[in-house]
Amino acid sequence: MATRISCSVRFVNPWHAITSKPSISKPCLQFRHTLFSSSSSSSSSLSSSSTHGATCCTGSSNGASETDPFVLTTPLYYVNAPPHMGSAYTTIAADAIARFQRLLGKKVIFITGTDEHGEKIATAASALGSSPSEHCDVVSQAYKALWKDLDIAYDKFIRTTAAKHEAIVKQFYSRVLENGDIYQADYEGLYCVNCEEYKDEKDLLDNNCCPMHLKPCVPRKEDNYFFALSKYQKFLEETLEQNPEFVQPPFRLNEVQSWIRSGLKDFSISRASVDWGIPVPNDKKQTIYVWFDALLGYISALSGENEQPDLLDTVSLGWPASLHLIGKDILRFHAVYWPAMLISAGLSLPKKVFGHGFLTKDGMKMGKSLGNTLEPNDLVHRFGCDAVRYFFIREVEFGSDGDYSEDRFVSTVNAHLANTIGNLLNRTLGLLRKNCKSTLVVDSAVAAEGNAFKDTVEMLVEKARIHYENLSLSSACEAVLEIGNSGNSYIDERAPWSLFKQGGAASEAAAKDLVVVLEAMRIIAVALSPVTPRLCLRVYEQLGYSADQFSATTWSDTRWGGLKGGQMMAQPKPIFARIENKIEEHASAKVGAGSG
Repeated sequence: MATRISCSVRFVNPWHAITSKPSISKPCLQFRHTLFSSSSSSSSSLSSSSTHGATCCTGSSNGASETDPFVLTTPLYYVNAPPHMGSAYTTIAADAIARFQRLLGKKVIFITGTDEHGEKIATAASALGSSPSEHCDVVSQAYKALWKDLDIAYDKFIRTTAAKHEAIVKQFYSRVLENGDIYQADYEGLYCVNCEEYKDEKDLLDNNCCPMHLKPCVPRKEDNYFFALSKYQKFLEETLEQNPEFVQPPFRLNEVQSWIRSGLKDFSISRASVDWGIPVPNDKKQTIYVWFDALLGYISALSGENEQPDLLDTVSLGWPASLHLIGKDILRFHAVYWPAMLISAGLSLPKKVFGHGFLTKDGMKMGKSLGNTLEPNDLVHRFGCDAVRYFFIREVEFGSDGDYSEDRFVSTVNAHLANTIGNLLNRTLGLLRKNCKSTLVVDSAVAAEGNAFKDTVEMLVEKARIHYENLSLSSACEAVLEIGNSGNSYIDERAPWSLFKQGGAASEAAAKDLVVVLEAMRIIAVALSPVTPRLCLRVYEQLGYSADQFSATTWSDTRWGGLKGGQMMAQPKPIFARIENKIEEHASAKVGAGSG
């Protein structure tokens, strides 16, 4: 087994810039193998007695300056197989968060991409009769195509096979090496090929099965390079105690603290038996382990098209990340390994790591062997991206596990998007066309004077903003939908169709009521746009605005008073088609395809 490093380290606040380098005592190492020395001068060898200073971090973990970009990342998705619904769920949520931050006027850098090295990928490519490179090209493109269909507005898409990524990884590796945190030793243990990770026997199920993949781990012995994670035990404990917001939701923080308290072990960062990867500098017989490679994609994505970027120059373009959004299965790598790696290299920590739950189908874990997988491409092509985005954000409490059933999917999106929002807009515009020639008679601010409905809308918009900022995405949707429910109640109570028949002052009051409801619809279109951007664009266009005007909206446009007297509305037409017919067509198509 790997020999542990035992040393004393003085750490600095990882979220603040420092002006001097803290000292680190020289570790006393005893290994069967010689330590890996870098090719630079002796002063940068493993015996260096100083650690790098933390760089490029100007604020605390709980805040940022107005000029700091909001850097949001999804995991870099592993390309051993095509995209699945879990990957789509993470990315939909990330896109909603990114869109909301843009509405606030933030400069957003939304990073996603693909993790393309490792044993599983080489094996998957071989099984398909293609090279690893060809396989990665195909699957990476499949992710890009799905993100387009789901209306994912990412800013950076990084592939770990890119030359610029390899350059960043090698520089990062060298910094960690120079800090004395990489050593070479034999390792023998039980290895999960699917996790690409050695497992402790105490964490395994019967027959040494991985609890995640339910497949037996295999004995493996290798001569690898190791990262001295155990050296950072105290640092990680103190970091989480002092910054509990670093890992969210809170119950995920408890999991991470439990892992750390159980004792951290140094982990292997190279593989001698895997050719498909980035070569270890100065040891071409080994490749860098997938996590010590893939995690750096969050930084290499910030670089431009330069194939040989400088690490520190790249860091200055947006690091540290404001939010890492991940599934709970990779929480350990992001909340334990990654912070220690960054501090070793002298770089700042991300501000928050959020681990969401898993998706199930009809109450059961999804799997190909069970025949109940949920294909995101199929869902989007059948129901459209707005329906898919809305259901998974609205119906899954962000952070917890969530379940999909087609019946609930259909009933939810029909009730919320077709009925509550779509029907309210359609019937209000219909009354406006019939009685006011599709023209607003007065400014919305004037129409709502002394109107309690306006106060309700303003209260719900503020609730939605707070929920978005707290990553309570389901609750944000609920608050916006409640505006639609209140609007339907308002128009039912006011019955403008009856008031128009009375004429005179009653007719004037009815015309104002329509302005009030349409102003609420305009606010819904802005406030729900992070979740259902295409649907909200259709709402905005029916209110007489252009696509460019919709693209230019900010959260300040949720303030009451946007619609003005004299504005002409578009002709009413459904903004969201009910789904039942699509399901029937899909079933008929299957029957027809099988009856030839």
